Amino acid sequence: MTETPQITDSHCHLDFPDFDGQLEDIIARAAEAGVTRMVTICTKLKNEPSVRAIAEAHAPVFYAAGTHPMSVASEPMASVDALVALAKHPKFVGIGETGLDYHYTADSKAVQQESLRIHIAAARETGLPLIIHSRDADDDMARILAEEMANGAYTCVMHCFSSSPELARAALDLGFYLSMSGIAAFPKSQPIRDIFAAAPVERVLVETDAPYLAPPPYRGKRNEPAYTAHTARIGAEAFGMDYADFAAQTQANFDRLFSKAASAGKAAA
Repeated sequence: MTETPQITDSHCHLDFPDFDGQLEDIIARAAEAGVTRMVTICTKLKNEPSVRAIAEAHAPVFYAAGTHPMSVASEPMASVDALVALAKHPKFVGIGETGLDYHYTADSKAVQQESLRIHIAAARETGLPLIIHSRDADDDMARILAEEMANGAYTCVMHCFSSSPELARAALDLGFYLSMSGIAAFPKSQPIRDIFAAAPVERVLVETDAPYLAPPPYRGKRNEPAYTAHTARIGAEAFGMDYADFAAQTQANFDRLFSKAASAGKAAA
């Protein structure tokens, strides 16, 4: 019997109501699909205790926290000190998600940019990867990421990447990673698949963004970490790789970027 290749869902939201009372089953189905780790993301710092509790209760789950750009105007501004303090938790492995979203919330772009720079400073201080959400803000995003890199190095993943080839190139040129979500598996997403195929495979992660963006054959339904495998198979096709080889590559990539999670896993083994 061939062993199922292992992969990691690098970005999901297990604290959302969609998963209430179902986490044991969700994590079990993920394991059956080869998804042996997942990073659940806190998008409002007031929710950090509940997200942390999920990570503490489930061995395969790690977590990150920040203020989502669409919530910045209605939430207290994060501070570098607060984010650095959270990062002391052994299962806290990333800063964010943060970023810029001008699609629905362009009116708060100034405060979004302020928040993004705070999160970057925390990522720089902690050495943890920054987790970026970017939508309809390519020029400002590329500019701020480059300006902040000039202020001091940090690492970053462009989560659920579905922006322009230009932003992809800007991020890759800074040494950052691109994460492939279910969007890349949609039939009309060939331009996104082309962006990934043009990227170094050593800089690609996979994710669900669950409960959103379920890939085919589950499109339109609730997404969950097990479905990372469907997106990863599309990723393997985009790179012309055997699925097991692509899975192993994305695991190595995750371990390199999210080194704290990788170290924790080795310690627990």
